[in-house]
Amino acid sequence: MGIFSRLTDIVNSNINSILDRAQDPEKIIRLIIQEMEDTLVEVRSGAVRTIAEKKELERRLETLRQERQDWERRAEFAITKGREDLAKGALLAKARVVQTIETLERQLAQMSDALEKQNQDIGKLQAKLADAKAREKVIVARQKSASGRLKIRAKLYDERITDAFARFEQVERSLDELEGKVEAYDLGRGGEGRPAGKSLGEELAGLEAEAGVEEELAALKKRLGNSIRPATPAPSQGAPKQDAR
Repeated sequence: MGIFSRLTDIVNSNINSILDRAQDPEKIIRLIIQEMEDTLVEVRSGAVRTIAEKKELERRLETLRQERQDWERRAEFAITKGREDLAKGALLAKARVVQTIETLERQLAQMSDALEKQNQDIGKLQAKLADAKAREKVIVARQKSASGRLKIRAKLYDERITDAFARFEQVERSLDELEGKVEAYDLGRGGEGRPAGKSLGEELAGLEAEAGVEEELAALKKRLGNSIRPATPAPSQGAPKQDAR
């Protein structure tokens, strides 16, 4: 592939599109940068040669233009001396020089256009190269991040993980059954020193409730203070009644 063909392919390429199709973005971006750098060196070397050739062509044109003026001056001199034959010869020589000048001027114009195109392509390539280098770290980071997420997803949906969780749930169910058997032995059985039919938890709950009532009653008595009348003892059923006077 020629230099200019490869340069055009790179300049007209879409780096993102290339990376989307790449199996290893980090490797591909390095290859792209290397290709750009190598092409840039080759194109600049070619431009140097073209510039040298252009300068040489300009010097030759300058010489030919001077030669054209010389032949024209000689033709004029021959006419003044009455030598029409020599004047015609000088004009023929001038015509050949003019023809050569026109050919070289066309070549010079084409060379100038080629150099301008090279200059534009080099500018585009440099912009692409700068963009690729600036995004290289980001692309590598994205590639590593995507690879890491892919590994996590692969582990997450691995059948071995699913089987492990299934076994874990099976163990939990076995423990639930074992604990249920233990609790089943306590059903309908009272503890020592407790009324039959009441569990330890029920007796403790009753005791706590009774303690709460006692505390609330003591607080009520303290708040009422002297307003409390002593309790009147209830009369006995066999006690004699006093006569009202």
